[in-house]
Amino acid sequence: MTQAMRVTLTQEAPAAHWGKADITFEGNLARIHLQGADALRQIQMAARKLRSQGIASAALEGEGWDLNRQWVFAQGFVTAKAGWDISWTGDEATQSELASRMEAARFVRQLTNETPENLSPVKLATQAGHWIKELGGDKVSFRIIEGEQLLEEQWIGIHAVGRGSERPPAMLELDYNPLGADAPVSVALVGKGITFDSGGYSLKASEGMLNMKCDMGGAATITGALGLAIKNGLSKRVKLFLCCAENLVSGRAYKLGDILTYKNGVTVEVVNTDAEGRLVLADGLQAASATGAPLIIDAATLTGAAVMAVGGNYNAIFSPDEAVIALTREKARSVAERVWPLPLDPWHKDMCPSAYADTANSRPVKGGGAGGASNAAGFLWRFVRDDAKWLHMDLAGSFEDSAGALWAAGATTHGVLTLAALIKDAD
Repeated sequence: MTQAMRVTLTQEAPAAHWGKADITFEGNLARIHLQGADALRQIQMAARKLRSQGIASAALEGEGWDLNRQWVFAQGFVTAKAGWDISWTGDEATQSELASRMEAARFVRQLTNETPENLSPVKLATQAGHWIKELGGDKVSFRIIEGEQLLEEQWIGIHAVGRGSERPPAMLELDYNPLGADAPVSVALVGKGITFDSGGYSLKASEGMLNMKCDMGGAATITGALGLAIKNGLSKRVKLFLCCAENLVSGRAYKLGDILTYKNGVTVEVVNTDAEGRLVLADGLQAASATGAPLIIDAATLTGAAVMAVGGNYNAIFSPDEAVIALTREKARSVAERVWPLPLDPWHKDMCPSAYADTANSRPVKGGGAGGASNAAGFLWRFVRDDAKWLHMDLAGSFEDSAGALWAAGATTHGVLTLAALIKDAD
């Protein structure tokens, strides 16, 4: 068994012979030298350096390791490949919370990093449903609507996006109810579950398609968040809707110029088959609205525009309700995650005009044009119940195409803790 590298924190500068190093070593002891204002970022970067040097086992020791510092160390240390190990420190409550976070994170990483061949839409829905069922027991019930049954129940968007694949699209409807049959639904959750995104007839270039197995990151993230909230004692009724499909090219695939008529009567012209996420989320948001839940949250790897706006270390958030934005930012800060609000005004609903339908699903220009992330949020807003509070999280920071200073390549799970805190604590 490999001996663990002991890792401690210190405010002291390194000895002169270490120069400006932020990690120094003495035998099997590594010291992370905290210098500057952002200790959490320094710790995560130090963990990446340790892992990059081939260190596979770390034991956190000494003073200064609070809950969030240990967690960001883990976020920097873990990799998509197995074989790493972390020993926590602190009291029983801290170690229990870290273990719960890690269980949820492992689920999200495994699902998001899975190959697209191994993760069909129905399999994604099935694995998510069974995992929540394992955590919630008889408090959980779910069903999976797939293939032509989606049309029968008027889930037009999921069916259209997924019909080009030989493997049927699906919607997961899950109910976590610890309160009894007549209890009101407090929160409704929606996740984008595109298990592979070729772009459809608006075909992506090869380099842009390579990591599109991650386009179901919203479904994985929102499911992981619900699972973590359940493990932490969630005592309210929550419904979860995952919108799962493969966006492929075939003789049955949906086409540019098609017009979709949704259950709520909104007509949508397809001007970009690579703007498919909003088409499937439209179904999920209608299903969420029908529950009567006062709070609706959706999570999706929706737009490249959000990545351009906030980078990969933040998730972009949108809501017409300033209180929802403020609460989300507060919850993110409390768990050492980063979110940033982008504009959303009523006129964003009309920023994708169509001569043939109520709206188009994008603008017929590269990348959807200026303000693309806000325009996508405006499109989604059309499918949210008027009296509901609503948060849309565009997951700019949920996946890394290649290893960097903070994250290994693959799923990051960034967003899970924020959403879990919202689910558990929102009024």
